[in-house]
Amino acid sequence: MPKRTFVYGASILLGANLINRILGFIYQYLIMTHIGGEAYGLFTMVFPIYMMALVLTTAGIPLAVSKMVSEEISLGHYHQAKTIFHISLIILIISGITVSIGLYTLAPRLIDRIFPDPRVLNVFRVCTPAIIVVSIASAFRGYFQGMQNMAPTAVSQICEQIVRVFVGFSVAASFLAKGVEWAAVGLALGMFAGESVGLIVIVIQYFFTKKAIPAEGRLSMQPVQTLIKIWHLAIPVTLGRLLATGLSSLEAVLIPLRLQAAGYSAGQAVTLFGQLGGSAFTLLTFPSVFTFALSTSLVPAIAEATAQQHYQVVRSRSFEAIRLTILLGIPCLIVLFYFAYPLTAFFKSSKIAPVLRILAIGGIFTYLQQTTTGILQGLGKVQLPVINSIIAAFFRIPVMYILTGLPQWNIAGSAWSYVLGYVVMAVLNLAAIMHHTGLPLDLRHFIVQPICAGFLMLITFHLLSLFIIENVFCFLAVLGIGFLVYASTLKINGALTMTDLRKLPWIGKFIPF
Repeated sequence: MPKRTFVYGASILLGANLINRILGFIYQYLIMTHIGGEAYGLFTMVFPIYMMALVLTTAGIPLAVSKMVSEEISLGHYHQAKTIFHISLIILIISGITVSIGLYTLAPRLIDRIFPDPRVLNVFRVCTPAIIVVSIASAFRGYFQGMQNMAPTAVSQICEQIVRVFVGFSVAASFLAKGVEWAAVGLALGMFAGESVGLIVIVIQYFFTKKAIPAEGRLSMQPVQTLIKIWHLAIPVTLGRLLATGLSSLEAVLIPLRLQAAGYSAGQAVTLFGQLGGSAFTLLTFPSVFTFALSTSLVPAIAEATAQQHYQVVRSRSFEAIRLTILLGIPCLIVLFYFAYPLTAFFKSSKIAPVLRILAIGGIFTYLQQTTTGILQGLGKVQLPVINSIIAAFFRIPVMYILTGLPQWNIAGSAWSYVLGYVVMAVLNLAAIMHHTGLPLDLRHFIVQPICAGFLMLITFHLLSLFIIENVFCFLAVLGIGFLVYASTLKINGALTMTDLRKLPWIGKFIPF
């Protein structure tokens, strides 16, 4: 089997996630401009409950599979790796079917008791069959990620997103004449169609690649022992994701209600909440295409190094991941902050621009919390991100409740509460990594070098904006020059080296020295 670096795997996922985010960006634009924020707000209300059900179904098993398969492959136990995958697949098929049927049956009662708007019933019912599909697909993705082969996941995600955009927008647009709630149903149908195609694609790739995996290697654990270890790793992850999705569900109810307390009507509150998710968070999370890819690759890569007791490798991979997260995150956040008004106007949500600027201030911490969570999970410290997220929620939710309900703060208060939560969790995760790995806090690489480059990038944007006429092409030119100044500054101050570039697929082979 060819050896792959975690940066290589992250780069494969980065390419796929970048394509997906661009498609998603186009999708959000079409929704916000042609379907409307209210329809997206109704869909967003249901999505956290759907995600909570999905977390209950998958129970953190894909991440456990990724970690365990990576460990067994590093020791040459290929047969054990396949056994882990087969056991997890059976569990996820059973749990997916059970939860989907149960939620579909209980949907009317759940809607009456949980959601402030009964129009979400049909949206919720359309989402429930997707739980079966995603559960099965997650087993295959966990297996491939454990093999440090990110290509099947990348291909399936791209196919999934293409179908979701095409089906979701076309069906939502055709259903809009029946009412806003039916347009939201169209968005849910698009999600289900996309997930189904993603599953078909990754299963096909599994049958094409499984013969290339060696069949030798002993069973290091009996099936019962394997099942116990899967649950041991999965339970803390499940609790963490349940907490995260539970809080998202709470926020999906809390923010519209508190906006009404601040003086907005019910329709205005739902629309504003839809703009927060459909515009501000879409833009904020766009740069996380890298951190998501990096965190996904880190789990098997660090698990492999830990299993082989290569602790210096663990430290170097952790350092590299944190450094790359900061280097890539800062320029993206500068763009979001400086160009908040034209970017949100693109979504016809210019009123949300001040909120985007608030989120951008603390945005680097949301990227860091994703990367550091991957590091801790790879180390086997899966309980620490859970504990840290609970602590962060302890600060975030009360602040959100208080500030969102004040007329002078309203949705801006929600944004500041999110920033507070990002900071708390990222700092706690970093402290845990330093404690368990001995990773030093390198102020020069983590703070001084990227901040200096970011400052020059910001000055460049300001100077160019004074002289260049505003249109799409000039805007793209300004962005290109700004990123060039940032990268050049990093090269001059030593933060970016040719070694970094040589680790990237398709790029590194063209660097001769």
